[in-house]
Amino acid sequence: MVVLNNWLMQHAKPDSNSNYTMATILNRVKTTNDLELKDRLVAVNRVTKVTKGGRTFTFAAIVVVGDENGIIGWGLGKAGEVTAAIQKGTDAAKKNLIKVPVLKGTIPHEQYAKFGGAQVYLQPASQVTGVKAGGAMRAVLESVGVKDVLAKAKGSSNPHNLVKATIKALAELRDANTVAHQRGVQLSKVFNG
Repeated sequence: MVVLNNWLMQHAKPDSNSNYTMATILNRVKTTNDLELKDRLVAVNRVTKVTKGGRTFTFAAIVVVGDENGIIGWGLGKAGEVTAAIQKGTDAAKKNLIKVPVLKGTIPHEQYAKFGGAQVYLQPASQVTGVKAGGAMRAVLESVGVKDVLAKAKGSSNPHNLVKATIKALAELRDANTVAHQRGVQLSKVFNG
């Protein structure tokens, strides 16, 4: 494990916008054959290119897929038609899955993440609170299977950066068993010190 961590530190990109943080790499899901993934369309953007012959329209769709049981992924698809862009985004999302700890329908601890101009804050909530999040964050949190959470987005409201920041925050979450294993102590030591 130490050799893997050293290799990851050397080869991971150092900037804050990197998709390949150590938590993301360690939480990757390899196979998608036995998973029932549901896709959610977050946003569609129409792009116009003006040429000598007139205007050409293309569409960019950002899609989130998840099994509502702790597995989540996102993808971006670009095509000349909306349906083709959504399909490409779904295929890209299925290649980009990570595992997230979901405990009793909420997250294990509060988490902050930043991607580009988007800043995201997630906080666990008691049962029957629901998903208190807006727009792009809501799609990600519902796809991962979180039922109760308080979330706040600051800065940019760009759905692309919000989705990436939310998934980055979810990838950095650790449950008590993972913390105990990484520290090499018993589970009771994690809570009692």
